[in-house]
Amino acid sequence: MQPRLRSQFSLVFAIFFASLLSTTALVAQSTNRQIGTQFEVTADPLVPRPPEQPCIVPLFANYQFAHFSESTQTFEFTPPGNCAGPWEKVVLEADFSENGGVQFDRTASLYIANANLYFGTTPEPLATLTNTWHIERDVTDYSALFAAPQQGTIVLANCTSDCGAPYNTLNGVFTVNADLEFYPARHGRGGRSDDDRGHGDNNDRAKRTPDEILPIVQSNGSGGVNLPATLGSPTDQLTTTFTLPTNTEEAYLDVISQSQSKDEQWYACFPNDLASINEVYGCGNTDFRETEVTIDGTLAGIAPVSPWVFTGFLPDQWVPIPGLQTLDFVPYRVNLTPFAGLLSNGQPHTIALSVFDDDSYFSEAASLLLYLDHGSSQITGAVTRNTLTSPSPVVTEKLKGTSTVTGTINVTVDRNFTISGYVHTSHGKVTTSVSGQQNFSGTQTIDFDTVNFTVLDQKTDVKTSVSTATAVSGAEGTTVTQDNFSFPITVGLILPVSSATFGLTLTTAQNYQAGHQVSHDGHVAYASAVTNSVSATDVSPAASSQTYTFSDSDGAFYNCHIASANNTLTSVSRGCRQTEY
Repeated sequence: MQPRLRSQFSLVFAIFFASLLSTTALVAQSTNRQIGTQFEVTADPLVPRPPEQPCIVPLFANYQFAHFSESTQTFEFTPPGNCAGPWEKVVLEADFSENGGVQFDRTASLYIANANLYFGTTPEPLATLTNTWHIERDVTDYSALFAAPQQGTIVLANCTSDCGAPYNTLNGVFTVNADLEFYPARHGRGGRSDDDRGHGDNNDRAKRTPDEILPIVQSNGSGGVNLPATLGSPTDQLTTTFTLPTNTEEAYLDVISQSQSKDEQWYACFPNDLASINEVYGCGNTDFRETEVTIDGTLAGIAPVSPWVFTGFLPDQWVPIPGLQTLDFVPYRVNLTPFAGLLSNGQPHTIALSVFDDDSYFSEAASLLLYLDHGSSQITGAVTRNTLTSPSPVVTEKLKGTSTVTGTINVTVDRNFTISGYVHTSHGKVTTSVSGQQNFSGTQTIDFDTVNFTVLDQKTDVKTSVSTATAVSGAEGTTVTQDNFSFPITVGLILPVSSATFGLTLTTAQNYQAGHQVSHDGHVAYASAVTNSVSATDVSPAASSQTYTFSDSDGAFYNCHIASANNTLTSVSRGCRQTEY
């Protein structure tokens, strides 16, 4: 993706591109953590596997992406004939490579039957060395897709000689291979459900996987669909109308919202009344975004937008460590179970997604996951409470000066909501209540020369969190699941800096946290926590670090720390060697 910054900042990036043509390129991804190299590396763990040998089904091999005409390529999936489900675990593996040269970072996504299995971005290339990177994801919850032959699609829009001038000298070509690993269920264990990239609790291993996976799709006007979908304004929607099975007992929606173009750095946007001084990032509608989910036009859930940072912004900051989840986005799961009774009434229902205050544009992918009541062909129920309303951002501007403007712009959104519903099932009445709390605070601290725009200093500090407590009550008691999501970002930009490569410097810090706790009748049955943090600076000498930690109540633990200096990997902790836990 090319940076979408206006005015003087855009000029900086034009200079940056010209410099790439004659100097060393900057980043690459390697599956090996090699101290002393510039290969891009993360502290992220691999997906833990069961001890059995998997059945491996190749999806495609050596697919190349050099030109826009090759952006969308298809493949055929056939279920593994030697190990029919249920499977204890299914893992998607993808291996990418890019020849040395000059190229922008690009978006890549992979689908089976139009349901998204992978979404992420690529790094920028090394100057002369072929770089490779490895992606894997626990897709056990999508097992229903793999029971029958399906068509798959991989999308990676890239260009080389077919780029418009002056970019027709780009020469980075991507090569991709992918397969699925199927681990047969051990005795007494079915498919399992993991929300934390394979870090699920042992209790989940006996939990069945969703019965149906239904993608939310956007028509391309020619009989097909856009993969991924595009939402260009707050009124644009990704929408699909379904007549769902009349025994739908639980429903969830996996959501990915990737910021693009003017919204690429949405977390640093200004309110529209400050458009005249908005010369750094060039976007409006404040620094608040969220994905909103509606059912038949009624707000039914929200998904926070993750502040992902791509390696093209600024490239010298992301050598050799990328931003959090940059190569592999983590979806956010929205619980729609309180609406199960409504969705099971045999009538068509429309599920839609939009991005609040989208300023152009977002790429979107979403899939509906359904659990069915196999003991009944028809369940009944209703939504009994829904207090979720659209957000009302509060903007506070504390600025002074005219030719030089200094001060802060603060945006806050805080709301609590409860959505409850019940269903009459073959095993009795089940009530589900989702109580959520959202807290958002964004502060832009600026020191701007608003006459010549020769001084543009901006510090961005955005904190977003969503906590939900889901209580499910039935004949077997009450289970309460607490999920806490937090993903703050801080970005400091100083312009001009005459000694800096691009005339400005950036410092960035991200800190993703996800907590999960399950209690039954007041007793904690399982708890887990993920913390993933990164800091990076291109202030000379450039330096970066990442720490990824996972722990759970079953005793699993993973802690990996990596660091770099002068764009070279300098340290890898012992915990990074631990891939099974």
